[in-house]
Amino acid sequence: MAIMKKIEYAEAPPAVRAVYDDIMTSRNTDYINNIWKVLANDPVSLKRNWEAMKEIMAPGALDKITKELIYLAVSMTNQCDYCINTHTAAARKAGMTDAMFNELVAVMGLANQGNKTVKALQVEVDERYLPNR
Repeated sequence: MAIMKKIEYAEAPPAVRAVYDDIMTSRNTDYINNIWKVLANDPVSLKRNWEAMKEIMAPGALDKITKELIYLAVSMTNQCDYCINTHTAAARKAGMTDAMFNELVAVMGLANQGNKTVKALQVEVDERYLPNR
C-alpha cells in the first residue's frame, strides 16, 4: 500500500486533471497508472515527473524499445517491483520478445556481477579508458 493516497480522476483538482488528460492522450488510453495517482498528491511533482517521462522516453537517439530495456534493467537492479512490471509491459508493447527479455536478464546479471567483483577487488580503471586521455 502506498504511503500517500491515490488521487482518482473524479476527485482530482484541475491541475492534476490536465496532467491525467495529457497522459491518457499521449498513451492513447483511458487508464492512469497508480504511480501518477500517488504523485498527484503534489501536482507540481506530478507534472514535473510526467514531463520528464514523456520527454526522456520518447524516441530519440535511442529508440523506444532500447529505452524501455534500459529502464527495465535498472528497475531490476534496483528491485523496484512496480517499475519491473510496468516497464516489462511497456517493453513488450514496444516489441520486446521473450528472447530479448532473457538476453537482457543475462546481460544485467553479468554487469551486476562484474561491477561487484571490480568494486570488491578495488580494480583501478585502465589509463586508456579514463575520460580526456
